[in-house]
Amino acid sequence: MDKPFAIFPLGDCAITLELGHLIDEQLNRKALDIQEWLKAHAFPGMKDIIVAYSSVSIFYDPVVVRRQPACRNGVYTYIKVLLEEAWSAAVLLDPPALSGELIRIPVCYGGMEGPDLEELSRLKNMTNEDIVQLHCSIIYRVYMIGFLPGFPYLGKVDARLETGRKQRPAPVRAGGVGIAGNQTGIYPVNSPGGWQIIGRTPIKLFDRAASPPIKLAIGDSVQFYPISKEEFRSLCL
Repeated sequence: MDKPFAIFPLGDCAITLELGHLIDEQLNRKALDIQEWLKAHAFPGMKDIIVAYSSVSIFYDPVVVRRQPACRNGVYTYIKVLLEEAWSAAVLLDPPALSGELIRIPVCYGGMEGPDLEELSRLKNMTNEDIVQLHCSIIYRVYMIGFLPGFPYLGKVDARLETGRKQRPAPVRAGGVGIAGNQTGIYPVNSPGGWQIIGRTPIKLFDRAASPPIKLAIGDSVQFYPISKEEFRSLCL
């Protein structure tokens, strides 16, 4: 019987356990459970554990790991066995670990803050208000942090809002809230981007002086709510 996961190397300094190439809340929760088990069973030479949508990657120093007595069959085999043990332990957690906290994020939609809202409304044959209502009607899960420091990949949007990326990246200001495919996200810093920007939040998602510097974490729940231009300006002060 095939195992419901795959384990493969990423060069000679990282190994990934992949649960499936899809956006699925249960798999994402299971990946977090595996991460917690690995943290509790850290080994000399382990440098970092990265969780994506439905995968967990261990980054390590092969020189340090190779010195461990249990590593007599090689670094890859040693860490592969640990990942299999982590998966077995995570399977026993039923139901999966609870989601993180609910965070409500204000968004000023349209205009200069959401330059792509009008075009998206035209493409979807909806009013701006329809787009905003649908975007705010869902509680999204943070599936992954990446691309930029603190950039949250949130899913899934209402199927009626699914849209492709831009053909060419365009400048996006920090706080830009966009849609790409069946996901929505927030640009934490000024950056070129290909997502369709429908609004902007005054909330700072990345602050290098803060502890922690990133506001959202994998497993958190996010719900957007609309604010006026005046409220946006006042919150930016």
